[in-house]
Amino acid sequence: MFDRQPFFNQAKRLVVKVGSNVLTSDQGLNLPVIYELSKQIRQLMEKGLEVILVSSGAMAAGQKKIGLARRPDEIPKRQAIAAVGQPGLMLEYEKAFGVYGIKVAQILLTGDDLNASRDRYLNARNTLNTLLSWKIVPVINENDTVVVEEIKFGDNDNLSAMIALLMNADLLINLTDIDGLYTGDPRRQTDVELISEVETIDDSLETIAGDIPGALGTGGMLSKVRAAAKVTNAGIPMIITNGRQADILNQLFSGKRIGTFFVPAKEKLSNRKCWIGYNIKPKGTIRIDDGAAKAIMKQGKSLLPGGILDVLGDFGVGDAVELSGANESRIAVGLVNYSSSDIRKIMGCRTDQIQACLGEKLCDEVVHRDNLTILNECLI
Repeated sequence: MFDRQPFFNQAKRLVVKVGSNVLTSDQGLNLPVIYELSKQIRQLMEKGLEVILVSSGAMAAGQKKIGLARRPDEIPKRQAIAAVGQPGLMLEYEKAFGVYGIKVAQILLTGDDLNASRDRYLNARNTLNTLLSWKIVPVINENDTVVVEEIKFGDNDNLSAMIALLMNADLLINLTDIDGLYTGDPRRQTDVELISEVETIDDSLETIAGDIPGALGTGGMLSKVRAAAKVTNAGIPMIITNGRQADILNQLFSGKRIGTFFVPAKEKLSNRKCWIGYNIKPKGTIRIDDGAAKAIMKQGKSLLPGGILDVLGDFGVGDAVELSGANESRIAVGLVNYSSSDIRKIMGCRTDQIQACLGEKLCDEVVHRDNLTILNECLI
């Protein structure tokens, strides 16, 4: 049996994501849950933990406030619903935390805020670090009122993973309306079992998770598992558990084995590697052979031109690209030292042939290992 408790004992910085199904009821926002969550976060802060809250609920709250029976499909209407719901959501958090003398700060983000430039990424981190140093709880949500497909995170499961990576958190707790990841949907099936620990996230696990949809929220169990894949690869553990269970956060930290715990990689990624792997939007793809994939993933090597099979897309020097295996599996993201047109000229070549092909040689590596983040070590 895997010993998860050391991760809770050693945690100093925590990201808590709470979903719409936890925060809302038929009457709108579920105020008892908000007050209970605020109390538990205050108790953790008194023990010296820094807590960042990623909160869904704006669209769900707005939908109920307006009186809509279902969430509309049109983006402008969804944005309008979020605009109605977000102020009420923050007001209730401010009142709930205010009972304990704790201030909150609203942070609304789009994908561009973390993906568009390194400067904006660092500015977001600096702001959050300042709030934490002031003992203020950041309450983060996607900026649904302006978000469009090109700049959205996808859902708050993914957003919480990005925040955990951004802030180098020690633990991500994802609070939902069921007890964790099951072998099937416990709301529809009786012969299913809770999966207590996950050490490897593979296609079979994603298939199980894909059969457990969400209700009010945009994410289901699949989005949570994909969020876990991001953070655990970076060395950050994640747990999925029931946010409506009494005293849930304190139960976790006191040693109760509840929920589904996703075991992290042994070493944490640096902030720069997290940014490269999970924040920059790749502008193309480089397909590599099995030998190059093994050298990169198992031996910590750089990508040389000899292992390249194909180049997809147009990109320049310094752009981010995906590295995919011969079977088109996505295995890494890195920053290239050559443009796509030049890589097409040198792919398959030895490093001592680069200058003859291009007329100059900038370096041996197409992608240096220092500018490379491995995404899936299970593929080789």
